[in-house]
Amino acid sequence: MFRLQGSKVLAVDVTGDAVKAKNGSMVAYDGQMAFKKLSGGGEGLRGMVTRRLTGEQMTVMEVRGQGTCWFADRAAEINLVALRGDTLYVESSNLLATDAGLRTGTTFTGLRGASQGNGLFTTTVEGTGQAAILSDGPAVVLRVSPQYPLTVDPGAYIAHQGNVRQSFQSGVTFRTLMGEGGGEAFQLRFEGDGLVYVQPSERNTIAGDL
Repeated sequence: MFRLQGSKVLAVDVTGDAVKAKNGSMVAYDGQMAFKKLSGGGEGLRGMVTRRLTGEQMTVMEVRGQGTCWFADRAAEINLVALRGDTLYVESSNLLATDAGLRTGTTFTGLRGASQGNGLFTTTVEGTGQAAILSDGPAVVLRVSPQYPLTVDPGAYIAHQGNVRQSFQSGVTFRTLMGEGGGEAFQLRFEGDGLVYVQPSERNTIAGDL
């Protein structure tokens, strides 16, 4: 159902089932389509309430019909993720689209979400199907294994999936190691068995030395 045309345009063949996508991301369509704007970023009351409490904005639209839709977002790179009954944790600003087999919701992330100005919750995508996530530059997929935990700059983090535990490390930052200041005073640490998606460009954060 999901296929890339180049690296910055997502083509979705719609055959009656609902596809959810970031509001305003559709650039073209053919066939017969119906569009509906959805409130909140997750399904149900909890998704709506948590996003209102944190001020996190994630407006999505539902697309139904017969034909093909093309999606893009500010020329960002698009990455396809296949889920088989597992959960993808993704920053809301990096989620472009999900197919009908997936459910979206919210989960508490604590310090990391607050430090990046994205609220205290992050988006979850669960089920079996395909999701499309965005990155500033080509995303890199890094493996986490029990023998090799992974440490990530929070500004470069996009998403993760699998049996992975996330924690926070405070103190020395990547920039401090390189003799530069002004960066986040913590890092993200991932342990377990799974995948972590990072982008080669850091998003702006607002907390400074939190």
